[in-house]
Amino acid sequence: MDTLSYKTVSANKETANKEWLLVDAEGQTLGRLSSKVAKLLRGKHKPCFTPHADCGDNVVVINAEKIKLSGKKWSEKTYIRHTGYPGGQRSLTAQEMFDKGSERLVERAVKGMLPKNKLGAELFRNLKVVIGAAHKYDSQKPRIINLQEFK
Repeated sequence: MDTLSYKTVSANKETANKEWLLVDAEGQTLGRLSSKVAKLLRGKHKPCFTPHADCGDNVVVINAEKIKLSGKKWSEKTYIRHTGYPGGQRSLTAQEMFDKGSERLVERAVKGMLPKNKLGAELFRNLKVVIGAAHKYDSQKPRIINLQEFK
């Protein structure tokens, strides 16, 4: 019996075959879109998933300005940050953040679903959020992903 065939293969940054994926955010709910994009960035949809390595794909999200929020979240959902000074807590509603830049809502939601460590920061760099349907990543030949069929 050949025992070498039973070794577990652990993917790393060099052996992971990363590809470019294109996701259309038009008509998508923010949370459901973000959780699926986070899975794609992490690589959990691949059979070679390794928790401690960047084996996910590069994801381009287009039409970020056409996302949906349910209920009264546009006016009641708040995003809180702190300047670092005493009394420096600042908050924005979802509508105010959307008005500053609609890609920020998607980026913030996806970043919150990634690991809070160096790996999460590295994975977040693989996300590109674009306003509108035109993007500058055509040369990478991204494959279109339908999130309705993706689990």
